[in-house]
Amino acid sequence: MLSIGVDIGGTKIAAGVVDEDGEIIAATTRSTPATDAALIEAACAEAVAELRGDHDVVGVGVGAAGFVSSDRRTVTFSANLAWRGHPLADELEQLTGLPVVVENDANAAGWAEYRFGAAREAEHMLMVTVGTGLGGALVMDGQLVRGRWGFAGEIAHMTAVPDGQWCGCGRRGCLEQYTAGTALVRTAKRRASAGDPLMGPLVQAAGGSRKEVDGPLITRLAQQGDPGAVELIAELGDWLGRGLSSIATLLDPDMIVVGGGVAAAGDLLLDPARAAYARTITAAAQRELAPFVLARMGNRAGIVGAADLAR
Repeated sequence: MLSIGVDIGGTKIAAGVVDEDGEIIAATTRSTPATDAALIEAACAEAVAELRGDHDVVGVGVGAAGFVSSDRRTVTFSANLAWRGHPLADELEQLTGLPVVVENDANAAGWAEYRFGAAREAEHMLMVTVGTGLGGALVMDGQLVRGRWGFAGEIAHMTAVPDGQWCGCGRRGCLEQYTAGTALVRTAKRRASAGDPLMGPLVQAAGGSRKEVDGPLITRLAQQGDPGAVELIAELGDWLGRGLSSIATLLDPDMIVVGGGVAAAGDLLLDPARAAYARTITAAAQRELAPFVLARMGNRAGIVGAADLAR
């Protein structure tokens, strides 16, 4: 039984035909016309039509960046795409003639890791994606946790620092402001502006301009052993571990999966996160600490997870 997964990103729509083992057997892409909902839907429908031309599929799953209603039909809000209370499933069903399920993109990726990736042996999984922003997904007792309104797992906007750094959501001190790629770059630029000598090699690698410093560059230099980049990644990992310990105190997962672009730093990120987690979690001596593992599905996760949820 085959289904199609569609992962709608800010710049690219990726779609694939996925089998019951989570393997993508055909794929295609389109650019994302992010400011026009109708054009986004048309691009998705074109991708689906291309893929189903050679494959008999039972439905379509869509991973969308934003808040998705509990019935998995409507994108209630998206910060970067043209959706406000938008009936995405209804529109795509009319265009494709297939049943459509819509899911938050982080939930779709987390479900892929639970079903086919790093958390296949887990019953209670917490997944966090550390990229430009911070994403989260929860699977408890084998079920994707969505909450009453579909907003569960939005760990990015837990308060980490009361009255702290302003967040794009309109509030201050959200966890995302201390644990995502934007925080990594902001800290690097601030320290470089203050004349921190540890940031010198980073600025030099950015062509001599601190404005050109970005997350992938910091990660690459950290992997090469640059002390300043290693310190930046470790600081972010410390914030991540402290945030995850608060979540784990409430949910008690048996595995924590870490993905996203910053996770390419591997143990340079995970070791400080593990240490902060163990240091700050409630009753650390009386419990078995959940292992931190790297996500395995990579860029395939959104497509595979959405397709599996549709099936």
